[in-house]
Amino acid sequence: MRRTYVLWATAAAGFAVDQTTKAIAAVTVEGSEPRHILGGRVTLTAFRNSGAAGSFAPHATLVFTVLAIGVLGFVARVSRNVGSTGWAVGLGLISAGAGGNLADRIFRTPGFGRGAVLDFIQVGNSGIFNLADQCVSAGALVILVQTFRGVPMRTPTAATPLPQPHTG
Repeated sequence: MRRTYVLWATAAAGFAVDQTTKAIAAVTVEGSEPRHILGGRVTLTAFRNSGAAGSFAPHATLVFTVLAIGVLGFVARVSRNVGSTGWAVGLGLISAGAGGNLADRIFRTPGFGRGAVLDFIQVGNSGIFNLADQCVSAGALVILVQTFRGVPMRTPTAATPLPQPHTG
């Protein structure tokens, strides 16, 4: 139960930070000249992205909406049996990112399920992104580490017994 709490607390915190920073950026950055901070290493500039990261597939907004709903549904399904705190944090971060960008696609213009995600951070010459994107990236990294360490995503239940060693 504690891991489920960690997962959803991570998701809620990441979602809240993402939506708060987007709301601030919509008011202070959008419609303004790009602002260079941290010695010019970071630029704050607003970009409405209807596609995926890097503006991939800009006309597939509805597809990304459905994918985000699928990701959140999958995480909800496995959340009760998450196998470790690492998996809980990783899945929570991915949920935060999927939920943050899904909220944009649902509530931002041009309309329900077709809204454009607000990207506003650029580091060096990289693409423009938001904190939801960073949550997804960080969550994927945490999950990769868990996978390479051999940590199972789910704790075994009575319905899914542990594999037995082969005695041949």
